Amino acid sequence: MVDHYFSASPTSAENLRRIKVTLSGRTVELTTAAGVFSPEHLDVGTSVLLAHSPEPPSGGDFLDLGCGWGPISLSLAMASPHARVWAVDVNERALDLVRRNAESLGLDNVIAVQPQDVPEDVMFRTIRSNPPIRVGKAVLHELMETWIPRLAERSDAYLVIKKDLGSDSLQRWLATTFDTGFSVSRHALHKGFRVLKVRRHGSPPTEPVQLPGL
Repeated sequence: MVDHYFSASPTSAENLRRIKVTLSGRTVELTTAAGVFSPEHLDVGTSVLLAHSPEPPSGGDFLDLGCGWGPISLSLAMASPHARVWAVDVNERALDLVRRNAESLGLDNVIAVQPQDVPEDVMFRTIRSNPPIRVGKAVLHELMETWIPRLAERSDAYLVIKKDLGSDSLQRWLATTFDTGFSVSRHALHKGFRVLKVRRHGSPPTEPVQLPGL
């Protein structure tokens, strides 16, 4: 059986390794392993997302969807120490690596969990994701339909997708699917990757109540 990075329980040998990466302006040494996405280095897509998305809010709940060994989660946690970063993945090995790496960096604001373990009432001030495109369009769309509605009002999601893996078609689908209360735009283009921005707007203002005689 061949393991994929989106396998829930990889059966291959871990082959733990240490790599050096620069996250949130800080060069750190982290642990990766076989059976997770891009174990040898920080992949280009994630590096584009980190370089071309704004500083996160100072606090609140953040979501890293498809966290892998944790570069996005760890960057968010370092940039916003008062935030709570939910590192979400179906791959238990990846989640274990995120926990190890957060502990090694002294970050106590990262929560690495399976999707079903995020409480239903948690709304996110930001979502950052290098989504698992290779799971297929149907599964990817289901992920977006599950998590994008959990953006808090006046909050943004930033998603990085390679152009030749369908970034333009995903942008069109997002704009069609989230056509009320949201806006979808191309935030950045670099090295063949698109960073898409999904903005959830605030509630429309209520009409003032006219009192009799006024």
